Formats: sequence, C-alpha cells, structure tokens
Amino acid sequence: MEKNYRPNVAAVILSSQYPKTCELLIAERSDIKGAWQFPQGGIDGGEDTKTALFRELSEEIGTNEVEIIAEHPDWISYDFPGAVAERMYPYDGQRQKYFLVRLKNSAAINLETKSPEFTRFKFVPVGEALKKVSYFKRPIYKKVLEHFKKSGYL
Repeated sequence: MEKNYRPNVAAVILSSQYPKTCELLIAERSDIKGAWQFPQGGIDGGEDTKTALFRELSEEIGTNEVEIIAEHPDWISYDFPGAVAERMYPYDGQRQKYFLVRLKNSAAINLETKSPEFTRFKFVPVGEALKKVSYFKRPIYKKVLEHFKKSGYL
C-alpha cells in the first residue's frame, strides 16, 4: 500500500552571527514538553516551497526575515511514530524540503504568534542540535546537516 506523506518545508536556521559563529535554532514544541525541532510546516495548495517556507517561519517564529543560504537537493520522507500518526491522520508521515537560512540582523523572533507552536527556543552548536531533537527526527536531521556540512556551509 502506498504511503500518504504530507508535503512540508523545514528550516535549518543559522543565527545572524553566521558565518562568524555557526549555531542553529531549535525550538521546544508547545504540545510536547521536551520535544525540540527545527521550524517546519505544511505546504498549502498552490504554494511553492519558498512561499511556504516564508509563511511557516512567520507563523511559527514570528519572523520571516531570513536569507536562504542553500536548499537540500532532495525531498526527504519519514514516517510518524504511533501516537503522532494518530494525531496526523490521514498522513503516514511527511515529505520535506529543507532550507538552510540565516536570520537577518533585523530579525526579531517572537513565539507569541496567532497559534503558538513553540514555548521557547535557543541557538546551539550543530552537534548539540542532534542530541536535543525528537528521536524519530534525528536520522533525517543528521542526513540534512551532513549534506550542508559537506557542501561547506556548516
């Protein structure tokens, strides 16, 4: 049986200090205490990936003042674990397009958005990001970060 993946964009966000400092933004989900991740969200009908990226950043972190540094060449899919799958029905998982972006100096992160998805955020070194994120996202994040590292960005 063919799996039903939700089309999604995700942002690996570098601080405005990049390239002097190489730290990534991770945020703790408001619905699952202790679950940290990169901002991400669904692509609406008729949206291209970059439009969805800027909209999702506004909705999730209160700013889309970023510059795109790179785009991962592939779409990456993953399956939801049991409890998440029940909540996300009819989707079995997500098919994601990842972007590496840098916050502009003028950007101000504000998690008090219309529908807050995160309770807090922090900037961490690349290696620490993998240790903090939800277990089922680690293999995907590792693959994405390795690609950006091999490409000379991280």
